[in-house]
Amino acid sequence: MSAHGQPASSSQKNHSSPASRRALSSFLLLLAAATGLEAGGHNATADAGIPIKITNSCPATIWPALATQEGRGPTTHGFELAPKASKELSVLQDWQGRVWARTNCSFNADGTAASDGGRQACDTGDCDGVLDCVVTGNPPATLFEIALLSGANKTNSFYDISLVDGYNLPLSLTHLPHPRLPIPPNLTNPSCIATPPFSTAPSTNANATYPTPHISAQDLSRWCPFPLLLQPPPKPDGGAFPLPDDHIPRPPFSPCLSPCAATGSDGDCCTGSHSTASTCSPGLYSHNAKRVCPDAYSFAYDDGKSTFSIPSGGGWEVTFCPGGASSNILGTFGEELGVVAGGVVTEEVWRVAREGKKGGVEGVAAAGAGREGSLGALVVVVCVWVLFW
Repeated sequence: MSAHGQPASSSQKNHSSPASRRALSSFLLLLAAATGLEAGGHNATADAGIPIKITNSCPATIWPALATQEGRGPTTHGFELAPKASKELSVLQDWQGRVWARTNCSFNADGTAASDGGRQACDTGDCDGVLDCVVTGNPPATLFEIALLSGANKTNSFYDISLVDGYNLPLSLTHLPHPRLPIPPNLTNPSCIATPPFSTAPSTNANATYPTPHISAQDLSRWCPFPLLLQPPPKPDGGAFPLPDDHIPRPPFSPCLSPCAATGSDGDCCTGSHSTASTCSPGLYSHNAKRVCPDAYSFAYDDGKSTFSIPSGGGWEVTFCPGGASSNILGTFGEELGVVAGGVVTEEVWRVAREGKKGGVEGVAAAGAGREGSLGALVVVVCVWVLFW
């Protein structure tokens, strides 16, 4: 739907192009190229193995999707998920892939096409109009990306939250640790919450013993550059937006295209003459995305500031629309994560995780308590947000 509850126009729905798909982001594609791997088949399935749990904390139905790049993935790559519901899937240890959510979808009876016969069934994250995805989703889509067995000795899991393909919904990750190597949860569980209603809700990944370092409260309503809004507000009677456009009110549900999806240019997509780290630089979108989601990928060469690496083992829960604030784990516990990536969780790592660092986790508990009083306001805002979904 459009920002005002009307059906989206064809120009809105067909925003993706071959150029925008070059933004299929970040370290997984680079990892595959570096190791000589080719994309894995959709039909590879796992009968048992690593649990992947997907939870919908949004106030409306979503349609989660997965793409298998390598290894043996789940038996389904797309499904409908009601509010407050979860679905448990399973992959094998060699899986590399991504998870995202689609919004405002309408499929035919068997899920093989859009209900209106068009090419796209969902407003965001659509995968060629089918329920069970065989390709990755169209931007904008907030992504969870992971390679379960990677690194030189195939002993580590590399993962990230990526905004390289744009942003549609808040997302948080929860590592379900293996008993043989427990890891402090505030070192492994990042979140990206750049939608205003959810930043005022109590945190869903808070832990009194191991508090997650979160960013301070800030205005999330205008972080997306106005030209990249998927569904901008209607123009005023004069037919033109007043300047500066940063102050124009935006709907609560406000998906943001990546620059690559919007322009398809080599400079924005880090392709062609801009295909190296020295020739591809972050722009306004990347700077703003990093400000509201410090732990997330913001452009293709954001590896060093956005990739988590921990010893492999255990499963994952992916939650859409969690409450709380975005995490700043890599910026706070980078040194400790380097130790953990080596396969050892020392007593010093546990101590620092409990006690925090100056400017890091201090005050997190108080901030979480302060959010309790905002829950009533959240209910009102979320009700409005559902109308714009």
